[in-house]
This record gives sequence, C-alpha cells and structure tokens, in this order.
Amino acid sequence: MRYYLDTNILVFILTWDEENISPEVLAILNDYGSVLYVSSVAVKELILLYRIGKMKLKRFKSEADVLDDLKEAGIEIRHFNQHHFIQYTKLEITEGHKDMNDHAIISQAISDKIPLISSDRTFKDYVSQELNFVFNKR
Repeated sequence: MRYYLDTNILVFILTWDEENISPEVLAILNDYGSVLYVSSVAVKELILLYRIGKMKLKRFKSEADVLDDLKEAGIEIRHFNQHHFIQYTKLEITEGHKDMNDHAIISQAISDKIPLISSDRTFKDYVSQELNFVFNKR
C-alpha cells in the first residue's frame, strides 16, 4: 500500500527516533509492501528545520545529505503540482489550523487518494473532506 509521510514522521525516521513512532505506524514503515512518499512541501519544511538547527544530525554535512537520506530510506519525493493546487483551493480550513504547509500536504494526499501518516491531531479534522488519515499516537 502507498502512504504519504508528514514532516514530523520524516524527522523521526531521519533521527532514528523510533520511540516517537507508534507500533502501528512502525509496522507500516517496516512492511516491504509499503511504498512511502513525501510531498515536496514536507521536504522543503525538513530542509528548513535542518538549516535553522531544529533537526541536528552529525551525519549531515549539508541539505543535500537530507535528500540523500530520504532516497536511501526508500522514500520517494512527490512534487506538488497543479492537480494538488486544485484540491488546495477546495480545502475547507478547520478552525485554528492555519499552517499553509499542512494544508498543502493534506490536499496532496486527498487528491492522490493516498493515506497520510502524521502525529498532528488536527489532521483528523480533514477526514470528512476525504483525507485517509493514519494517526501516529506517540
């Protein structure tokens, strides 16, 4: 099965922080039948976290190392495109959730009809808009 990974899940994977990944999500990540995708929007967020020092990894010497690690982990970057923007314009924003990157990642998952794995509880509010959401309960 195919899955999109939210930025927080990527951080846990790249920092080898399995303690913050629920057994259910870990089973998905370790299943050889799972195809793992990440939105280019989440990759942009990930690189920013690295640049501002919120994701510190001694093995990374540059932002390119972040990209190499994603590739090595078998996570494919899927680019946000016009099809996703159409869904983005239709997305009804839930009260108090103003993160435009989250909205883009959610829209991409909805339009591609691929489940999205995240630790962000606010994503459940988009299930009524056809988001297939897998919650990572930490």
